[in-house]
Amino acid sequence: MLRCCDGSLYTGITTNLDRRLKEHNGDLSGGARFTRARRPVEVVYQERQPDRSQASRRERVIKKMERRQKLALIYSFPQQSTLESDYE
Repeated sequence: MLRCCDGSLYTGITTNLDRRLKEHNGDLSGGARFTRARRPVEVVYQERQPDRSQASRRERVIKKMERRQKLALIYSFPQQSTLESDYE
């Protein structure tokens, strides 16, 4: 999950997080239309899935979550424990 400069959250899947983050931030061509207008973006949550099918299923579940549920995931992510008031 990415946090955009305007505080919005973007959820997607990739096989190469470093490359995809560079695409979203405009360092490489590509990236989603949603994030192009909201740069820079940063990774605030990630999960590893065994295959693309399960990754797609998990992506759908996360995309259907309410913002507060997504924030709970972010806060559970060890590297992001300092983000608490950035989203509220």
